[in-house]
Amino acid sequence: MEFRSLGKTGLKVTNLCVGTMTFGNQADKQTSFEILDKAFDAGVNFIDTADVYPIGRQSVDIAGTTESIIGEWLGSKRDKVVLATKCFGAMGSGPNDQGLSRKHIMTAVEESLRRLKTDYLDLYQAHQLDPITPMDETLRAFDDLVTQGKVRYIGVSNWRAWQVSKANGIANRRDYARIVSVQPRYNLLFRMIEDDLVPMAIDEGIGIICYNPLAGGLLTGRYNKNSPIAEGTRFGLANNAGKLYQQRYWQEANFNAVERYQAWCQDLGYDPVTTAVHWVTQQPGITSAIIGASRPEHLEASLRAAETADLTKEDLAWLDELWFSLPRRREYN
Repeated sequence: MEFRSLGKTGLKVTNLCVGTMTFGNQADKQTSFEILDKAFDAGVNFIDTADVYPIGRQSVDIAGTTESIIGEWLGSKRDKVVLATKCFGAMGSGPNDQGLSRKHIMTAVEESLRRLKTDYLDLYQAHQLDPITPMDETLRAFDDLVTQGKVRYIGVSNWRAWQVSKANGIANRRDYARIVSVQPRYNLLFRMIEDDLVPMAIDEGIGIICYNPLAGGLLTGRYNKNSPIAEGTRFGLANNAGKLYQQRYWQEANFNAVERYQAWCQDLGYDPVTTAVHWVTQQPGITSAIIGASRPEHLEASLRAAETADLTKEDLAWLDELWFSLPRRREYN
């Protein structure tokens, strides 16, 4: 496992990170423990979660279940793990139970600390941009958490490059804690962040933690465009989560690209999962790729990406053509 600095900070994280949004829904507590054990034993020191997980939940009543599972697992391993969580999403039915207001952030962090059974978070991230709350209010609240010692570093997820730059401009002027990491979607079928977010992050020394390295599982080749979407899979999740993933990836052009990718991997003797994850970690500016699973055995091919030889120039050129052959879509995140 390779350790990399998170942006310009002194914090070292592994180039693979355990994603946990299946915990408490697709994976029960015992299975979640087994997934965490497998990653930890392989040398992964980085865990990413969010207060609204598990994804695909039917009700806000089970929001926080994933954090509670992780908190039970951590125990004496806390100081050996870099723990990241997020806030923004709805944690209740009230008007102040979501967003990035000072009120919600201060409530959300205390609840996350309680569920995770820890007195500090290594990385606290804004899960989305809040278009209503002024950035200054959000950044001041985050800065106070750093000053209080409850949070070590601040990051964001699903923000555009200009939004991160604007926020850090405010932080510089106000002497607030800066955003040190971004968490965007990134994979062989979705590379739009290369246009702006990646160059900005490299120039500003901001770490990039990528989610969806397997395009919601599409790159594994397990899905067939002519077959019904099975319940319990990423594309069949409830509460609109499945529809989101269908909108992102369930298009004929993507299925055709995956067929070409699968054939290319077979010709070269490459594992499609290992190759897709390794491609992400090999790209310029990328700190870590978030790998998830609903069963521990699902992690094996992704974990092998940490010990796989770099893809050749010829490999990278072919994979570039795979991306450039896809029609451009309007959505970004």
